[in-house]
Amino acid sequence: MDKIKIENLEIFAKHGVFPEENKLGQKFLVSAVLYADTRKAGTTDELDASVDYGAVCHLIDTFMKEHTFSLVERAAERLAEELLLRIPRLEKVRLEVKKPWAPIGLPLESVSVEILRQWHSAYIALGSNMGDRKAYLDQAVRALDFLTQSPGKEDQGSVSAAGAVERVSNYYETLPYGMTEQEDFLNACLKLRTLLTPRELLDELHRIEQEAGRERVIHWGPRTLDLDIIFYDDLVLEETDLCIPHVEMHKRKFVLEPLCEIAPYQRHPVYGKTVQEMLETVS
Repeated sequence: MDKIKIENLEIFAKHGVFPEENKLGQKFLVSAVLYADTRKAGTTDELDASVDYGAVCHLIDTFMKEHTFSLVERAAERLAEELLLRIPRLEKVRLEVKKPWAPIGLPLESVSVEILRQWHSAYIALGSNMGDRKAYLDQAVRALDFLTQSPGKEDQGSVSAAGAVERVSNYYETLPYGMTEQEDFLNACLKLRTLLTPRELLDELHRIEQEAGRERVIHWGPRTLDLDIIFYDDLVLEETDLCIPHVEMHKRKFVLEPLCEIAPYQRHPVYGKTVQEMLETVS
């Protein structure tokens, strides 16, 4: 991916752990690597086809001056998110926030924090077989279309990251899986663009399930709402309570059928098969 670089933008701001830092302020240096496709801008010579680095510099300056954080880590995290949310065509950003006058009582040139943040694509499976099944799925799609809080409430300290639902499959009537003596399911899949990490996304899915009255009592039992991460970029992850890709997805027609509708050529990062190829093996 192409890069636009901004080096050592000087900003006087009031971030720091000590009260005098928040009152008197000090100099910070912000460097950014902006990842975007500059091909169209390079062939057309049109500013609107690229990332406007002038606008980025002014946004960085305004954001750093208008907010006060105790930690440089927090300033970098929220600034990266703000850039990804506000700057069109920006897909990824590497930020370094330097604090040249860090009050540690020893001679040093600067202390800095460097982070890399980007947009991610996740595929989510949805299911319901209790109550108004369609209403539960509709509710989940709306909730996933904008995750957690809106930008600008960062002072409350909670995670703030937007999500946008890019595609939603039709709803499919399917037979129950595992425990078969229960009502039929309504299933679907959607594609989500998000800034959340896999763990943060899982926590949000659990929160949305709880808001829908989900109770985890019987394994494979009836549920008002079931949400699972199927793919997250090309990530392969194995943890005690989170595996990506979903370990059972290649066996489940009720997942593969709606997923194939919106992403037939998405390839499994472990097995190497497309969704369409996996669906053909379970049909």
